[in-house]
Amino acid sequence: MRLNKYFERSLWVFHLNTGSCNGCDIEIVACLTPRYDLERFGIKLVGSPKHADVLLVTGPVTGRMLDRVKRVYEQTPDPKAVIAVGACGTSGGVFYNSYNLSGSIDKVIPVDVYVPGCPPRPEAIINGVLQAWIKLEKLRESMKTVSVK
Repeated sequence: MRLNKYFERSLWVFHLNTGSCNGCDIEIVACLTPRYDLERFGIKLVGSPKHADVLLVTGPVTGRMLDRVKRVYEQTPDPKAVIAVGACGTSGGVFYNSYNLSGSIDKVIPVDVYVPGCPPRPEAIINGVLQAWIKLEKLRESMKTVSVK
């Protein structure tokens, strides 16, 4: 059974590290290995936010990354979804009160899906991506009905 049968189009994901320890990044890369193989479902990592449907953000937002995160979010075309991955991305993690942090991701840009864990398992990341995919499909459907009327 293929998921693309049920979804209108494939999902392109842009990964953004805002200051993490790379634990979450390693788990994201594990999602692309033959064991999990996200690309068989049409989920693909892309190199530019201008081509992405989803932003997959890891780590707490450091002071130097604050403007970059906002810029990447603005460059991503609508409709879009944002996934905060890991304990640091969702709450700041062990660095929550650090002098050089602007806070968790949701303090900078709106977040649609949270994937907790330090680091989260690849299965949890895949589940988060699927939740974002479902949200985007609903947004696209509502956009079609509004444009038809």
